[in-house]
Amino acid sequence: MLLKTRGIIFRTMKYSETSIIADIFTEEKGLLSFIISGVRNPKSKVGSGLFQVMSLVEIVAYFKDDGKLNRIKEVRPAHIYQSIPFQIEKMAVGLFMAEVCQKSIKTAEENQSFFDFLMESFMLLDNTKESVSNHHLSFMMSLTMYLGFLPNGAFSEETPYFDLKEGTFADVVPMHPNFINPEQSKDFGAILKTNFSNSHQLKFTRVERKALLQNLLDFYKYHVENFGEINTHKVFETVLGG
Repeated sequence: MLLKTRGIIFRTMKYSETSIIADIFTEEKGLLSFIISGVRNPKSKVGSGLFQVMSLVEIVAYFKDDGKLNRIKEVRPAHIYQSIPFQIEKMAVGLFMAEVCQKSIKTAEENQSFFDFLMESFMLLDNTKESVSNHHLSFMMSLTMYLGFLPNGAFSEETPYFDLKEGTFADVVPMHPNFINPEQSKDFGAILKTNFSNSHQLKFTRVERKALLQNLLDFYKYHVENFGEINTHKVFETVLGG
């Protein structure tokens, strides 16, 4: 059957001398893998630039409901980024967001609110004129709601420890080492209760932001099977400071 849908490209891989495989989170069917034949051929009518990581596209594909590779028939941009390609900070954030998605989203089913959230997250990154230093942190926290492990509770003087394993703020030191100290739990709680579009208003030092990112990555590793390491992690150390 022919599938017409919007999608967000999470990852592309070389398949042959002229073809690629792309993992695309689609509006209609969730996460799917597609083969795009001949796209790396200089004479191809479809430019390989359309399949850059985090690109927002509209596709027509031959869809097979058997878990195998699907073939793309037509593709065009759903949105052309106006600032991300020209601002290194935004590019670093966008690539990080796409990698987090690629490593944590496994679902191959329709979820309109999830797709809308992801689309809006990349659009907001492209359109904002505010600092994007906290964009990736707020994105990771917001994403936990769709992945099913949104933190419980809130930081307070009565609950100053965030338990990474249980995913909740605790009133006493957990009986295991997988928790965040009160100082860092406060920052973790601040990101949790801040609206995504207003995350630029939070003021963190370079050290605080780096620690918060590491805590979020650790949190994901406890709750996302085979999450692994994020390859764009070092980019943040130089571009955004953690």
